[in-house]
Amino acid sequence: MATGLATTLASPKGVLGANDRIRLGIIGVGDRGTELVHWALKCPDVDFVAFADIYTKRLDSAKSLVPSAATYLDHRRLLDDKSIDAVIIATPQHLHCEHFVNSIDAGKHVYQEKTMAFTVEHAKRMRAAHRKSPKLTVQIGHQGCSSGQMADALAFATPVNLGQITAIHMHMYRNTPHGKPQWARPVYPDMNPENILWNSFLGEAPRVAFDANRYLNWRFFWDYSGGNVYENMCHQVSFWYKALNLQIPKSVTMTGGVYIWKDGREVPDTMNVAIEQPEEMLISWDSGFGNNQLGVSEDVLGSDGTISKASAIRYTPQKVNRPDGAEFVGRTTAPPHGHMQNFIDCIHSGKEPNCPFDLGFRVSIACRMAVESYRRGLTVRWDPQKEAIV
Repeated sequence: MATGLATTLASPKGVLGANDRIRLGIIGVGDRGTELVHWALKCPDVDFVAFADIYTKRLDSAKSLVPSAATYLDHRRLLDDKSIDAVIIATPQHLHCEHFVNSIDAGKHVYQEKTMAFTVEHAKRMRAAHRKSPKLTVQIGHQGCSSGQMADALAFATPVNLGQITAIHMHMYRNTPHGKPQWARPVYPDMNPENILWNSFLGEAPRVAFDANRYLNWRFFWDYSGGNVYENMCHQVSFWYKALNLQIPKSVTMTGGVYIWKDGREVPDTMNVAIEQPEEMLISWDSGFGNNQLGVSEDVLGSDGTISKASAIRYTPQKVNRPDGAEFVGRTTAPPHGHMQNFIDCIHSGKEPNCPFDLGFRVSIACRMAVESYRRGLTVRWDPQKEAIV
């Protein structure tokens, strides 16, 4: 970080009383962070009290959300406030580990935006911090785990309904008008070294000279981003990892390239990922930014039935094995802020949240394996004894 302030460590607060209001802060107030603030403000038992960001304009904008909240350029100043119970972390992916470990060490409950960990090493460091403070609630930001569709999937995904699952097919496609690349954001004149703490943004990433484009469009660059694997595959994988209790992959192969948006991005805009699960199941995920016909969907293929998930979720029996099986359509609903409310509820109750640390850990490893496969140009495997990608 840019300054040498020491973090004051606080004792873990553990479970709060049912009538206690949660004092909440956030590290990272970009577009996603702002959305999470709105979700938190919908929770009836929350006081939003502090914002931290390394860009002065974002702190100015945050004041319009909660005028009474404190603002900090250094996230450790926010963590020094012992009255803050919990923090949301919505920073670029390469900074998640630093901010998570600092927050846990400061005794804060954490809502950690996805993908939880940038690398395997980061995932292990975050796990070590979490294990030291097991009473602190950690919710990973795969919000589908708190959706109505998750409740329906858990009801549908029984051995009787599905039989032996051998494959899950996933799609995630988008399109944008010509000349408007996916994710691209315009750089403004005030994005300069005077208004952005560049060293704080770099974190553990390689040292490079100030570059406003790298700061704002960090999703384009491998130093800070896992590309669409970390942005969207993670959500689809996490949903079924939870619903089916799947473990870290045996092997992953990813292919693709920058086929459409030649704008300096390093991460691919078109890709295919093949995941071999230890449960004797194949997961395929394909994605692109040049056509949205296929949209976002997943199909769980079992010998006795299929679960299909898109805007709706439904179960269809395989008549060859379940001739009398009935079709079901999911009807359960949940509010958009349900995942945040679950986080707050679990701080009060001490119960496990809907997307606990272990689920975020497994999804992080699966995503990292995909990125490593693509960058190395070969299939990678997981060594469970060494806990390493080989």
